Amino acid sequence: MKIVVYGLGIIGASIAASLKKAGHFVLGRNRSREPVAYALEHDMIDGEALSYEGTDVVFLALPPRVVMRELEEGAFPEGCIVADICGVKQPIESVVYKTASPRRYRYVGTHPMAGKETSGIRSASDTLFCGANFVITHAAQTDGAALSVMRSLAADMGFGRIIECTAGEHDRMIALTSQLAHVVSNAYVTSPLTENCVGFTGGSFQDMTRVAPVDENVWAELYMLNRENLLGEIDRITDRLNKFRAALAAGDEASLRTLQREGKECFRMFFKKN
Repeated sequence: MKIVVYGLGIIGASIAASLKKAGHFVLGRNRSREPVAYALEHDMIDGEALSYEGTDVVFLALPPRVVMRELEEGAFPEGCIVADICGVKQPIESVVYKTASPRRYRYVGTHPMAGKETSGIRSASDTLFCGANFVITHAAQTDGAALSVMRSLAADMGFGRIIECTAGEHDRMIALTSQLAHVVSNAYVTSPLTENCVGFTGGSFQDMTRVAPVDENVWAELYMLNRENLLGEIDRITDRLNKFRAALAAGDEASLRTLQREGKECFRMFFKKN
């Protein structure tokens, strides 16, 4: 299968490298030339994509608004499967299906649930997705055969679990599992105490701060495109923190134990399902 990956950052280059390793013919494309040269030098791609001609599948590993523009303007072959890997899905899907005119390509929304706190092609790996989750979104207009191809490619990339849902379901869940986590991590490290905390940190501090320094341009765009869902999750966690604060201010140790038990039970229920 001939595959083009447009956008050779950590996720795009990992998609390219893992699919090439699985035996697919993979071409890479990037808005700047250096990642293409790096991918060729490190055997992540078979060559550079100068066009989409003859391509079976295109992965758009680009920021959401750039993806939207490419979905409108890209010269995709008739019947080509085009998948984005963005962290929001409803805005992307609305661009694909907003017109009454049928698209030449077959769109499938995807979201690889993997990554690192670092970015760029030098952080990419052909094993990055091993055992990770892969979300595929669908709508009434989604082509069934294209979905089957995407499931097969997800397996080829090494994903351990494939989840299928609507774009709306994806965006509601991602507001909690990804975007809120990044907001909380970034807010957490703004405490003045972090300036002198060396020697006082352990695993909990490392877990809380790992994603704090991610690219602000990428994440601000994701937050804005999923604004209503993220606002709801921020309100929910703010309300929960205020309950802890009220119990502390009142000297109410019993309420603190109750709150802690409630959170612990939620945690246990999560791991029973997973």
